[in-house]
Amino acid sequence: MCGSFNEVGRKMKSLLLELKEESKWTEYLNHKIEKGHLSKKELEDLTDYIDEKKYLLIVDKILAGEGFSIPNKKFVNKVGTTKKRVVYSFEDDEVKVLKLMSFLLYRYDDSQPQGCYSFRKGYGAYRAISTLAHTKGIEQMWVYKLDIHNYFNSINIDILLSIVAEVMKDDKELFCFLKQLLTVDRAIFEGETIEEKRGVMAGTPISPFFANLFLKKVDAYFVDLGIPYARYSDDIILFGKTEEELLKYKNKMQEFLSEYDLTINEDKQMIWRPYEAWEFLGISFQNHEIDLSVITKDKMKGKIRRKAHAIRRWMIRKEANEERAMKAMINSFNGKFFEHSNTKDLTWSKWFFPLVTKADGFQEIDRYLQQYIRYIPTGKHNKKNYEVDYEDLKSLGYRSLVNEYYHFKKEKKGELL
Repeated sequence: MCGSFNEVGRKMKSLLLELKEESKWTEYLNHKIEKGHLSKKELEDLTDYIDEKKYLLIVDKILAGEGFSIPNKKFVNKVGTTKKRVVYSFEDDEVKVLKLMSFLLYRYDDSQPQGCYSFRKGYGAYRAISTLAHTKGIEQMWVYKLDIHNYFNSINIDILLSIVAEVMKDDKELFCFLKQLLTVDRAIFEGETIEEKRGVMAGTPISPFFANLFLKKVDAYFVDLGIPYARYSDDIILFGKTEEELLKYKNKMQEFLSEYDLTINEDKQMIWRPYEAWEFLGISFQNHEIDLSVITKDKMKGKIRRKAHAIRRWMIRKEANEERAMKAMINSFNGKFFEHSNTKDLTWSKWFFPLVTKADGFQEIDRYLQQYIRYIPTGKHNKKNYEVDYEDLKSLGYRSLVNEYYHFKKEKKGELL
């Protein structure tokens, strides 16, 4: 039974004790700065938090065996859609401690099979796509892709804890804290405390670590088969030499997920034949070329349409200048596509530029965005809109995805020479 940390033997140094070390906080801060993950305000806030050692109060509570606050539950919009997803959040000071804990949990990366690419040092989407794309004969194979429904919040905690206990047999104190964190089964929703199963609580800093570990057995099974396989959190893709072989793997995957009390998003389940374009993590692969997926383009077009209509309504309501409205549209998508010093968001230049090998998708989005920037003054799609020519758009700050992509490629090529 887990009590206070002081009641547990300290023969080996627990990760929990490292949460009190200023050097670990400094290491974490430097890592976040190097990766560009902090906005200016977040950098100032975290620096003050560390300098004033505000983390000590939270860590001392952990070491005393006290639980965290009950997390808040809320619904947020899914990226690129009007659908909602459930996320959880703890108090701000608790979140900061969990973020350092998540950083320190990288020490368990070796517990993951090679097929898991999410939230691991040296892995990520680029490595997943690159590994698959460079697999000999990949274009001749059958492909099965699936997405797990509500993965993070559906994880069976009893099963998960048995996995975590084995992985953390060297740190029983850490395991006790995580067990306590995961088994409260309460949340605050719209001001009321409710009883519910929360899984690993999507939105909390250490939930990706648990999401990786939970399907460790599944990853190992398919990797050991020696087939092309990749999982990025709840997105999975695997390959077979024949349709019969692929269907056998598909059935085995469904057996695994049933064993783990997980369900598949049926509308996101796909099978592709040899030489057909397959999609994974927002990209499309065909004939050894990587481009934006249809889903990625459709989601971005939806964002562009909704934003243009919203800005036009704002322009009319406020009797704002047309150029000002068009500039607002341009600035909004410059922020989504390209890196800025005042944002830590994952932009297209960070995510897609290193991955894709052709610019057709970028060109399609460029044309669509230009069309809707020109739409804002008139509220129509007609020839008159083209009185605002390309040079006019550039003068308002418009940046072409295609041009920026080729500039990125040229810079990368120069670095390799």
